[in-house]
This record gives sequence, structure tokens and C-alpha cells, in this order.
Amino acid sequence: MNGVNGDLTGKVALVTGGSRGIGAATALRLAQQGADVAITYVQGEEAAREVVGKIEATGRRGLALRADSADAAGAVAAVERTAEAFGRLDVLVNNVGVGLLGPLESLTLADVDRVLAVNVRGVFVTSQAAAARMERGARIVTIGTCMTQRVPGPGGTLYAMSKSALIGLTKALARELGGRGITANIVHPGPVDTDMNPADGPYAEGQAAMTALGRFGAPDEVASMVGFLAGAGAEYVTGAEFAVDGGHAA
Repeated sequence: MNGVNGDLTGKVALVTGGSRGIGAATALRLAQQGADVAITYVQGEEAAREVVGKIEATGRRGLALRADSADAAGAVAAVERTAEAFGRLDVLVNNVGVGLLGPLESLTLADVDRVLAVNVRGVFVTSQAAAARMERGARIVTIGTCMTQRVPGPGGTLYAMSKSALIGLTKALARELGGRGITANIVHPGPVDTDMNPADGPYAEGQAAMTALGRFGAPDEVASMVGFLAGAGAEYVTGAEFAVDGGHAA
């Protein structure tokens, strides 16, 4: 295996929040590399099934699981159902997240609890459950954000805080699991053209201008990095942060 084309034949991956955007692109990329892939979703069952169809079109097995990462028991169950359905778990991609933005004074305690439940606690319990199922050579890749490196304006306090916690989690997981040959890394996307943040949206011009390349990224450009980290070419890479942000943090 080498590069983003690393062969994952015989491997099983779980991509949380894999029904759209970066998650969907990542699920398909891992399938193209040979992995059987399960995805989770909360809403949009039809979109999730479309992703499974694309996975199966590559000749791999696909599975869509409804699971809300804010529900710790549900997040753990998704890991267990993936391992039971496919017989193993080799790659976990913690992609699911909520991006609640707004002025500091407008954020309620309920907002804080919801964002931390999904973006931090959900990632923790999913990683914990996956690690218990994983064998030597397995991979954990978490999707962060360019806002952990540079917050370009007001309104991102809660989101940036929640995603920044994942840097510490990733580095700690690398130390915790390194002796078992399991790696943990985090990828920080910049502005990416998705239905949640379209490249032709009302704030897109300003976001693109903050990057060195002057444009939005595509979901597959982030998925390519995840695919590399899941492959054997990255077996000596752990506890690391990777910016796929068009130079947003430059």
C-alpha cells in the first residue's frame, strides 16, 4: 500500500456522519481503496442509502446505521453493529460534527451541551469503543477544522473550542494505543464545498479569500488525506495534525 491508493482490501471502516459532504466522500474513497464501509447518519436516510449504493458499486459491502452521536449509547452501538456485521473494525473516521456558530452572548447552555455532546463526547466514546475492537495496524482519523489553527472572526467560540478538544484527544490516543500498533491522527479541513457551506453561499467569498489558494476545497480533497492516513504508507504517522485548508492557516 502507498499513498492515497493504499490497498484496504479485507479491511472494515466506519465513517460517522457519512451520508453527505466530507463523510460521504471519505466513505467512497475508502471503498475504492478496498474497504467494506459502514456509515452513520441521523437524518437523510435516502442520502445514506445512496452512499451505500455507491460503496456497493465498487464491489465492497456497505452499511447505513442510524445513530445520533449525541447519544453515547447509540454511538457505541454503531461501532458494535459495524464489527458484528463485517466481523472486524480496522478504520474509524470520526467525521460527524455540528457547527453551531453565533455571537458569544447568544449561546445558551443547551447549545454548549449539544455541541460538546456531539463534537467531543461522541468522538470520545466512539473512539473508546472502536479501540476495544481494533487489532494491530488499525487507524483512527478524526476530522477537526481549520478554526483550531486560526479563528478569522467572531462567532466561532463554541465550535472552535469543541474541535480544539479533539487535538488533545488525538495526541492522547496516539500515546494510549501506540503500543498496540494503532495510529490516531486529525485532519483540519478549511472551507469545503458542501451543502452545509456551499462555495456559492452568502459567506463564501470571504472564506475563500482567507485561504492562500483563494478557493473552497472539494470533499474528495479531504477524503484523499484520510485515505492516505488509513493506508500502510502512513503506518509511522500518529498523533499528528494535517491541514487540508488551502493555506487558511498560512
